[in-house]
Amino acid sequence: MKSFDEKALSEFNGKDGRGVYIAHQGKVYNLSESKLWEGGLHMKRHEAGQDLTTDIQAAPHGPDVLERYPQVGAFVKETQPERPMPRVLWKLLSRYPILRRHPHPMVVHFPIVFMYSTVLFNLLYLLTGVRGLEATAVHCLAGGILSSPVAMLTGWFTWWLNYMSRPMRAVTIKIRFSLLLMAASIAAFVWRLLAPDILLRLDIDSLIYLLVILSLIPLVTVAGWFGATLTFPVEKE
Repeated sequence: MKSFDEKALSEFNGKDGRGVYIAHQGKVYNLSESKLWEGGLHMKRHEAGQDLTTDIQAAPHGPDVLERYPQVGAFVKETQPERPMPRVLWKLLSRYPILRRHPHPMVVHFPIVFMYSTVLFNLLYLLTGVRGLEATAVHCLAGGILSSPVAMLTGWFTWWLNYMSRPMRAVTIKIRFSLLLMAASIAAFVWRLLAPDILLRLDIDSLIYLLVILSLIPLVTVAGWFGATLTFPVEKE
């Protein structure tokens, strides 16, 4: 059988009439006849021309579905430069490969929900005048601030582990907007602590405070959007 390295495998990405090949546990399968892989993209997430061993471990189906398709070769993974990694961490990842990709997607939802909720409850307070809603907004803001560093650290870890920290536009944008999000949320939280009645009075300070709060929506949305494109690539026409 033919041997495929990463470069050779990447040529069969299903685009421009090319075949749809993927690798799994050292074997290369031809999935060109599968309707679920049209255009080389499966479930708007998995791209052909790659080693999907780790991805399939987290799939809702088992690897046995690949046996329905012809094996066309063997995959020879290129030797990567060694990266310093604590032996304990290496053993943990070897035993639980799901930790390579899932920690960040699992925790990133918390700051997203908290930041959106902060804006929502502040707007509800302005519409109803119920002070409890404004207090809830402060609690949500605190939750967003506490959960954001965890999401950022797991994101950095995933980038370092799976992408070898190579420059990526989506990651660069995520980092910049995440830092802006942290700065805006901490500034709003400290301001609210120093001026508990900031939204009770309608003046320039309350307007600026509200604008800072509203800025959380585009900041967390942009960061979340570009993070999602790494997991669910945007289809190109």
